[in-house]
Amino acid sequence: MKRTTVLFLCTGNSARSQMAEGFLRERAGDRFDAQSAGLAPVGLNPLAVQVMAEVGVDISSQQSKSLKGFLRKNEAQYVIFVCDKAEKSCPEIWPFATATMCWPFPDPAAVQGDAENRLEAFRRVRDQVRESIESWLATDPESSATAAHKSQTMTCEVD
Repeated sequence: MKRTTVLFLCTGNSARSQMAEGFLRERAGDRFDAQSAGLAPVGLNPLAVQVMAEVGVDISSQQSKSLKGFLRKNEAQYVIFVCDKAEKSCPEIWPFATATMCWPFPDPAAVQGDAENRLEAFRRVRDQVRESIESWLATDPESSATAAHKSQTMTCEVD
């Protein structure tokens, strides 16, 4: 059985979208193909790797990817924007998705201050991302995706 593809989009694909990809893969990787990408990828943030490891999720092998690599190659059933900028910049890119959602988390990489302040910001966002993933999984999204695909088939060309 083909897994439902979920694409998490963000601006830099360095922290929030990477955490979401990691949590979904860890919690429900047998049911979902978790992916992430960014409008302007900047590389995987080491603090994201560190705070995810603290809760037992290894994202160290994930890579920061460009949204361009997913165009015409990935029919994501769900597209989840994890920052306002990505949602405002590209909501029409995935019109064939069953659903697009916006979960606007603050950018932990933008936090200034000492190492402990920055680490705490990453932990707060990590916990928010985990809660959002768990809440979304509790809504039984696979049933929604299956029903939507059975009742409506859409194709779309992206220039």
